[in-house]
Amino acid sequence: MAYKAAHLAFKSRWHKTDEELCRHSMSFVLHKAIQNDFFKCYLYLLEKLPLVKLYALTSQVINGEMQFYARAKHFYREVPATEEGMMGDYIELSNTDVESSREFLRKFVGGVGKAGTSRALDCGSGIGRISKHLLLPVFKSVELVDMMENFLAEVPNYLQGKEDRVEMYYCKSLQEFTPAPRRYDVIWIQWVSGYLTDKDLLEFLIRCQGGLKDNGVIILKDNVAREGCTLDCLDSSVIRDLNILHSLIEMSGLTILREERQEGFPEQCVPVWMLAMQKGPGHS
Repeated sequence: MAYKAAHLAFKSRWHKTDEELCRHSMSFVLHKAIQNDFFKCYLYLLEKLPLVKLYALTSQVINGEMQFYARAKHFYREVPATEEGMMGDYIELSNTDVESSREFLRKFVGGVGKAGTSRALDCGSGIGRISKHLLLPVFKSVELVDMMENFLAEVPNYLQGKEDRVEMYYCKSLQEFTPAPRRYDVIWIQWVSGYLTDKDLLEFLIRCQGGLKDNGVIILKDNVAREGCTLDCLDSSVIRDLNILHSLIEMSGLTILREERQEGFPEQCVPVWMLAMQKGPGHS
């Protein structure tokens, strides 16, 4: 009974969406597929997350996962394959971002009991800004995964002589990507987790664990809401607060080694946090 009010709210919002889709002459078959897709996600979250966290996310991303992802891809078709494009209106923050990431990464790689420096995976890589300035100075090789083919096509030009150290390019969305088993010392996930639904982020974190070598580390760096979960309609992404991220990480079986807030960004910017994670006990 505790969930009845939320269920009725979702149902009411969905009927409104039904009418809007019909007015736009959407295929009945596609309409039903989106409706089914949304309610599968809704039921999954209803069982797994506290009600307050469930409602904040899914009541806004109400058009279904298929539209949520399609809108993000449509947005990035208009983004130039440049460093300025990767940073949006904040290119002046790139050096500060990289320097903080470098200091954070140093705590977990090299030395006894730490991750190795053989290979890193750059998730949501874009043209390779993180690979160029952060990962390649530390690791012998990198692999990049991004959903935009034109971004990956620009990587060899952008890396300026370091492109031969890129072993693989994967043109895939993260909800469709599975890291190769026991392949990576570090999996770096920056400014891309918000483009995944809760369900898909949880499942991606679970799959990433299988891609880690011994002592391997997953590092997630992203915008973090001060409270709850908000939707950015411009690029079709969500910003979660730390409690929601902690909940998803705990459910994935990962253990948080350390978390730090990004310093040096303007106060008006959304807070950015870095979280380093490893497989928890019993996860091989």
